[in-house]
Amino acid sequence: MAIKYELVKEAADCKARLGRLHTPHGIIETPTFMPVGTKATVKTMTPEELKEIGSQIILGNTYHLYLRPGHQLIEEAGGLHKFMNWDGPILTDSGGFQVFSLGDLRKIEEKGVEFRSHIDGSKHFISPEMSIEIQNALGSDIIMAFDECTPYPSDKEYVKNSLERTTRWAERCKDAHKNPHTQALFGIVQGGMYKDLREQSAKELLDLDFPGYAIGGLSVGEPAELMNDVVEFTTPFLPKNKPRYLMGVGSPDYLFEAVIRGIDMADCVLPTRIARNGTVLTSKGKIVVRNAQYKKDFSKLDSQCDCYTCENYSRAYIRHLFNVNEILGLRLTTIHNLYFLLKLMENIRKAIKEDRLMDYRESFYKSYGYIK
Repeated sequence: MAIKYELVKEAADCKARLGRLHTPHGIIETPTFMPVGTKATVKTMTPEELKEIGSQIILGNTYHLYLRPGHQLIEEAGGLHKFMNWDGPILTDSGGFQVFSLGDLRKIEEKGVEFRSHIDGSKHFISPEMSIEIQNALGSDIIMAFDECTPYPSDKEYVKNSLERTTRWAERCKDAHKNPHTQALFGIVQGGMYKDLREQSAKELLDLDFPGYAIGGLSVGEPAELMNDVVEFTTPFLPKNKPRYLMGVGSPDYLFEAVIRGIDMADCVLPTRIARNGTVLTSKGKIVVRNAQYKKDFSKLDSQCDCYTCENYSRAYIRHLFNVNEILGLRLTTIHNLYFLLKLMENIRKAIKEDRLMDYRESFYKSYGYIK
């Protein structure tokens, strides 16, 4: 078995769970946040730095790695772990989200999706079988079924047809998967914002008996309340003895709301992307450190943070680095943002263990500025 989920504890005050996910490259304490390493690197970070700040698992992107440098080359290098010098667990997405976000550059058929590369316009075709072939070559610990992520809003008939095709594709992915004993294939629940379709999708995928399940097609522009409602409705259909992954969420409030509804894993480019624009997450809310008000601010980014950046550098210095386009600025804000979210998840796990998650959420929200 490629992975095994161990349910350690269920929260007394909500649906949160404490667990351990056993993978070929190590144990992941859940709930966990997964930094995104789209092109076989978490931008600006070394694998050693990722470990130091508490990263347990990172993501790679099938679509991008297929286009450059190519999955055959990565396989030749000994797989993605060896290629990027990361010996911890890796999850790769199926490439579906990227392909479907290409809009006019792609054409969906039952066989798969024909698309043009965003790099050079060249034509490509990814089918469920091809997605699995690429991920088998990459050698990641957790691989994702090829699915269609429907845009928001979408009409019900379109979403229904899409989710039924996603189920058929999931079955084809399972049939094509060559390494089930070393790589765990997760199914992805779709259904847009329609609860009956979410239920249909979950039940169809459960019949295929995947080792883990993701909830896809959320955090795509819908209001937060709607997303939370759909997650709350969907998670009870997913098995208790398997990991649950909410795709594409990474702001502190989204992470809290996902966890209290029974989610074990989440990922998002948010902390690394906003870091490169000079925006940092702090216990008192977000700040844009390149703004003029921090020119003579010699305090650290977050008075409550003990990351490498906060222990060694001031807001004024980091602002200076951004103003003169020095790469170190991007590195320091990235280190801080990832550490902030990984530490938040560690504190969430501790709060679940001590049966005080809802109290911790309230105190965090007050400090962060979510609750006035």
